[in-house]
Amino acid sequence: MPRFLHTADWQMGRTYSRFEPDDAAALAEARFTAIERLAQLARDERCDAVLVAGDVFDTQTVPDRTIRRVFNAMSGYQGPWVLLPGNHDAALAESVWTRALRLDAVADNVHLALVPGVIELPDQGMAVLAAPLTQRHTYEDLTAAFADWMTRPDLLRVGLAHGSVQGILPDTVDATNPIAADRAERARLDYLALGDWHGSKRINARTWYSGTPEPERFRNNEAGYALIVDLAGPGAEPEVSQHPVGQYPWYQLQKTLRVSSDVDQLLEELAAIPAPAVLDIRLQGDIDLHGETRLQYGLSVAEARHRSVQCDRTGLSLQPTDDDVAALQADGYLGEVITLLRERQQQGDDPQARDALAILTGLLRDRQVGAPPESAEEASS
Repeated sequence: MPRFLHTADWQMGRTYSRFEPDDAAALAEARFTAIERLAQLARDERCDAVLVAGDVFDTQTVPDRTIRRVFNAMSGYQGPWVLLPGNHDAALAESVWTRALRLDAVADNVHLALVPGVIELPDQGMAVLAAPLTQRHTYEDLTAAFADWMTRPDLLRVGLAHGSVQGILPDTVDATNPIAADRAERARLDYLALGDWHGSKRINARTWYSGTPEPERFRNNEAGYALIVDLAGPGAEPEVSQHPVGQYPWYQLQKTLRVSSDVDQLLEELAAIPAPAVLDIRLQGDIDLHGETRLQYGLSVAEARHRSVQCDRTGLSLQPTDDDVAALQADGYLGEVITLLRERQQQGDDPQARDALAILTGLLRDRQVGAPPESAEEASS
């Protein structure tokens, strides 16, 4: 009986302007690698087909090179692919899909579901009921038509759609492209493969979102997976298994630092994150010079291990203790400058004073020891 791979939301051509150019390029390239991994997974797991539930492309205006590279990346799996237009790449009269056809980039084993209807895969024992988006936003449930579409009795019915399941997902994403939560039951579907929600999510036994295969947001929603679905026969409950395919997991840490042990905990969490990853760290609170040294060391180690580390310290105040200042042996003019900067820090959030104090005290400390700052392990001993 049929076994197929369910994926969605590739968002090919996506850009990462908030990152450094080399990191942005690597993250964009990882999305092509994800397609190659999907093809490898489908081949290794002996899947009968691959279903892509919308948003293959991030925009209609991606370069021709991107279009060609997408279909080239799919070549590792020679079975049938069924690609559905989503809200980012809707099947307009003139679209990224019509360009792909003009470029002759679409292989013979790739089925483009550009119009609503049934795509029969008789050799695979399944009929795909496709509800492509032909405009970016719709306000009626396009999958309602599934109930009226007849399919051969020897083929299992698999729905393919892109939108928001009503009453299940957050209200903020329920505004357009609605899908009824009980559509699989109403339309006599053996399985309903969905796209639009970027995390892997079970709606019910027969209805799943696969999520995007390569994470692209700081959201704990099970991104970076593909689903393999086994259908034993008509009416049998599908067996669905998650398979990791993402290259770079994304993590966001928000910490308030007050005492030395808070820095210890942060550094331990950083060390425990599997590499390579994309990290967004947001810090607030207070930190003394000893903690600042350890924090800087820990961040530098993380930057070398991970694809990207961004640390927002606008809410973190550098507050040297009296012992910190005394240990620096800063007298005369330098001592006066440090005192002034400390006063500005204590009067309120002053990023310029914080940064200047960090640079100045760091230089003084490095001059004293004549070596790079101590490691986090040495600092805690």
